[in-house]
Amino acid sequence: MLDSYARNTVQPIIHRGAIVLHKAGLSANAVSWIAMTLGVGSAAVFLAGYPAAAVVMLWLSGYLDAVDGTIARMTKPSKWGNVLDIVFDRIVEGAMMSALVLAYPGANAPLILSLAGILVVVTTFLVTGNVIENSGIKGFHYNPGILERTESFAFFTVMMLFSSVAFAAAWIFFSLLVLTAIKHLWDVYTWLKRHGA
Repeated sequence: MLDSYARNTVQPIIHRGAIVLHKAGLSANAVSWIAMTLGVGSAAVFLAGYPAAAVVMLWLSGYLDAVDGTIARMTKPSKWGNVLDIVFDRIVEGAMMSALVLAYPGANAPLILSLAGILVVVTTFLVTGNVIENSGIKGFHYNPGILERTESFAFFTVMMLFSSVAFAAAWIFFSLLVLTAIKHLWDVYTWLKRHGA
């Protein structure tokens, strides 16, 4: 939800970062690669026993993931950039979930269910984006969800820093993923009904 409704609040900070990196000669796709590498590195650093450093890397990855789209819109957005953005996001989420599964065997049930939940949410999100007519600045219709990237990173942060609550946090995370998938399906269903499709 925060990705959709708080974007205007943080966009000036994202825009400043985009200007700096663009002037440094980095393309949007190059920033996407850096963001993905940092995100995967965060999972590795967490498993190596440095949760605080992992959290910093994760949020820097998330920031750059927002910056790359701004750079693209400042220059020339590309379909390939859209593809990289979606695929790299899933790689980072998969790496983080895998790290958490390895770190917390006692929480494997909700964590593995959450990994499956991410798969379903992404599917419903992409289907919704493909069906509903795009009127935004992104390459396809971006349907707001209850649980989006910022909320996911917040849950990852809590689970990495506070092992004692990982089990409960993972169940809450999974529950919100289920609600998000339902919301996406409901949104596309009501849009289709309104448009007689």
